[in-house]
Amino acid sequence: MSQPHSLDEMLQHDVELRPFNTLNIAARARSFVSVRTVDQLRQLLQQEAARSDNLLVLGGGSNILFAGDYDGLVLHMAIKSKRVIRETEEHVWLETGGGENWHQTVRYAVDQGWGGIENLSLIPGTVGAAPIQNIGAYGVELADVFEKLEAVEISSAEVHSFDRKQCRFGYRDSIFKGALKGQYVISKVVLRLDKQPRPNTSYGAIQSELDQRDIEHPTIRDVSDMVIDIRNSKLPNPETLGNAGSFFKNPVIDNEKFDRLKASFPGMPGYPIDDQTTKVPAGWLIEETGWKGKVVGNTGTYRQQALVIVNHGGATADEILDLAREIQHSVREQFDIDLVPEVNIID
Repeated sequence: MSQPHSLDEMLQHDVELRPFNTLNIAARARSFVSVRTVDQLRQLLQQEAARSDNLLVLGGGSNILFAGDYDGLVLHMAIKSKRVIRETEEHVWLETGGGENWHQTVRYAVDQGWGGIENLSLIPGTVGAAPIQNIGAYGVELADVFEKLEAVEISSAEVHSFDRKQCRFGYRDSIFKGALKGQYVISKVVLRLDKQPRPNTSYGAIQSELDQRDIEHPTIRDVSDMVIDIRNSKLPNPETLGNAGSFFKNPVIDNEKFDRLKASFPGMPGYPIDDQTTKVPAGWLIEETGWKGKVVGNTGTYRQQALVIVNHGGATADEILDLAREIQHSVREQFDIDLVPEVNIID
């Protein structure tokens, strides 16, 4: 590793964060650094001043709300690379930099004819953020194709490798959301992709779209295109309408409470989690309380999906948070269910 630059040489100061969050909220970072190589990342983390300066790691900014200016150091992950590190007749192992755009990586794989992640098209964010939440959609999750990752430990600046087992993947979960939260920066991810792909069309919405288009033998590109169309029909493009995707988590309640609510609200959907609990779609709860498509000042909920809070232009963090609290209050009053934000709110 080359001689470290001083922290002052690497940093920018008083940086506007609007371009780095998909809700398009104005906020400023006291200090900001964009790292483009693992060496740069390690050089930065070797400096105690960086490690102790209220460090925030930022990728695509697609699941974040800045509640105000950030009094600390924002580390923007911009490590970009793609290379095949292993290949057999059946599989290819693609190593990708943590700062690569996830959707662009999916489309790259599709262009090469490599299958396995086409169902995860158009999920916002970076490759490095994908394992943290074990992203998933339309019958597939990252863990299905995950081989390993490399991450730099913040406290030591050392590079560590984590295989699938060590990541402890769960439903939208991993060790990086639990025991190791805030301790590592994911710099590289290796995916094992299929050179002779078998498209997964088991998810109902995909099969319905294929049937409507009379596609009997879909390719991975067909599946990717279907997923893109489905997601575009339900969710706004943050490039044209600021949003952070689903603002609230789907609440999980005990079965006894679900049965009571179901008796009062026969249309309430529920998905069993285990013998004791049921997941209720937050979007349905919000829609039932009359919030779907409502405009409140510069913010509101998306007309096609009540779970998405949008910035119609010029919305402040306070406006977003006030709306979120009003929605929470309405759902609590009507259903006695507390909605918890899925978006990370950064004070």
